[in-house]
Amino acid sequence: MTYCCGILVREGLVMIADTRTNAGLDNVSTFRKLHIFSKPGERIMAIASAGNLAISQSVLSTLTEGLEDPETGEIETLMNAPTMFQAAQRIGRAIRAVHSTEGAALKAEDINFDVSFLFGGQIKGSRMRLFMVYPAGNFIECTTDTPYLQIGEHKYGKPVLDRAMHYDIELYEALKTSLISMDSTMRSNLGVGLPIDVLVARTDVCDADLNHRIEAGEPYFHDLRSRWSAALRAAHQNIPRPPYKNEKDSKT
Repeated sequence: MTYCCGILVREGLVMIADTRTNAGLDNVSTFRKLHIFSKPGERIMAIASAGNLAISQSVLSTLTEGLEDPETGEIETLMNAPTMFQAAQRIGRAIRAVHSTEGAALKAEDINFDVSFLFGGQIKGSRMRLFMVYPAGNFIECTTDTPYLQIGEHKYGKPVLDRAMHYDIELYEALKTSLISMDSTMRSNLGVGLPIDVLVARTDVCDADLNHRIEAGEPYFHDLRSRWSAALRAAHQNIPRPPYKNEKDSKT
């Protein structure tokens, strides 16, 4: 399992992904799931993947090598896509291409074609955008009303984002909130774990403001986890106990 989160706010984009993969309790590995495609000053794009690792790697390799346009013969990649929307369409086509070659073999082995992607970034001259691409190759786009998207084991980290995230939040505050969301997921699911890959990109810069891997034992993330746990315990203790039993006693 995995957890990936993308946040699109007024100041820019935050994307995070864990790196844990497992095929059983005794087969745990680390693989990068956040991949960056960039030409500084011209475009910055990032893809985070969840699902079957072999399928996601095949899709990424297809995107890197390119897909031939049947009408023009042009080799289409993310780096020559004219818009973010068309780049998202190319991810969808790559998913369908991999499904057409591998889907039957996977089905014969009773393996689901399970893959999804978060895709975000900006091409110079257009706005920053964030998409979630489904296994069928279709996709949805992030909006200012709910400025985040998640894939993978998302349910544990969602309440934090629901309560704290809004479009006008400062960019690195958005990063902090996404890391708390990741910590909440890690606390409740052993299939999600360190290291964590992080990308921060500011609007209209078309380059990474931060491209960082959080390793086990990193002081800031360790401190964030401790402070968040302490804050939750303090909040719990400060909330009055339910009065219902007392109300019942007073009526008898």
